[in-house]
Amino acid sequence: MKQLKPALALTVLIALSLFLTAKKAATPRVLVFSATKGFRHASIGPGKLLMLKLGRENGFIVDTTENSALITEENLKQYAAVVFLNTTGDVLDARQQADFERYIQAGGGFVGIHAAADCEYTWPWYGKLVGGYFKSHPATQPAKVNVVDKSHPSTRHLPDVWERTDEWYNFQVPPTDSEVKILAKLDETSYKGGENGDHHPIVWYRAYDGGRAFYSGFGH
Repeated sequence: MKQLKPALALTVLIALSLFLTAKKAATPRVLVFSATKGFRHASIGPGKLLMLKLGRENGFIVDTTENSALITEENLKQYAAVVFLNTTGDVLDARQQADFERYIQAGGGFVGIHAAADCEYTWPWYGKLVGGYFKSHPATQPAKVNVVDKSHPSTRHLPDVWERTDEWYNFQVPPTDSEVKILAKLDETSYKGGENGDHHPIVWYRAYDGGRAFYSGFGH
């Protein structure tokens, strides 16, 4: 997918708004971080442009970077949320990891998009923040997404069954209902190559270690 569809853009915007309203700054800021040390998604460029557009149209400032050196405790204090946009591989060193942990512990917000789950496999804290690590994926194809919770602002506008084409991630260990609040699940009978069975979450959120996190498997 070269660009996110309007409904998905609205979902991302509403997810971000939950973090933005918690920030007392007159004009909140969001950092979009898209460093890669592995596969690089072609959708990163359009994704950055979309985030910038959402910021212009909705009254928040968006900074974009692929420079891991900017992940410092002091720099992150200015952001209501940090978006990991299709990050892959080991993109942060030990000092940057510790600073990002302190950012979340101080009440920061995290939004993970798609390959954010294909990132930092040797950092268990991050795996829990995201909610699950990438395992594999079949070919990009249409599938049915069951929206299981429409009480959340990010899914209230969606149909009960949302038909989309994307690259559908299988997760090493899918998060459970006791670990995260699941908003949408994949119907593995609607496509080929699913490996998580009847419990295949694809969008969820959680409170974690003093902060908040939202993950969407969409965005290839």
